[in-house]
Amino acid sequence: LTDIQSKIIRLGAINLAAPEEIASESKRKEELDIQYNDLTDALEKLTGAIKTIDSETKTRFQDSFDAINNRMKEVFSKLFGGGIAELALTEDDALNAGVVIMARPPGKKNSSISQLSGGEKALTALALVFAIFELNPAPFCILDEVDAPLDDLNTMRFINMVEEMSKTVQFIFITHNKVSMEKSDHLMGVTMQEAGVSRMVSVDVKQALEFAEA
Repeated sequence: LTDIQSKIIRLGAINLAAPEEIASESKRKEELDIQYNDLTDALEKLTGAIKTIDSETKTRFQDSFDAINNRMKEVFSKLFGGGIAELALTEDDALNAGVVIMARPPGKKNSSISQLSGGEKALTALALVFAIFELNPAPFCILDEVDAPLDDLNTMRFINMVEEMSKTVQFIFITHNKVSMEKSDHLMGVTMQEAGVSRMVSVDVKQALEFAEA
């Protein structure tokens, strides 16, 4: 009896409000359990959505990558009169991988694009731009002095590609290259006949040639 009484004494004062507190805490736990289950369901749905988006993104990226790669090989060959070029991923994970351009003009044995000349780099970049542009075309394309580092031969190849694509796309390009200007349909320039006074000049090349012949 003494042992039992000492145990009761060690329990301390009795909390008569304990049943109400238990009921209140039990209700709060039920609410938290419901919230936890809702969050768990939302997390599962979000995880599933992310997996679906990642899968679709990988598929779309791979399809676009392959299409651009195939077209770039054709454009590169036309611009250089031969040679090999392709895109490669730096790792297997397409969504986190970088893209490397492998380009080898005809007669070259380079191992990286950094070993190409300035004109060859410019043509390689144009091949990639045109390949991407054809995948997602627009009514017009603006090019800003992309032919600046090109010699006359490469400029002619560039202009021939522009003429081929101009059947479906209107090209507007800024240039100081005489070869490019000669092949253009319309020329617009700025002259300064008087000091500090600029004037726009527009020329229809075909009409100008007909006028000159007449």
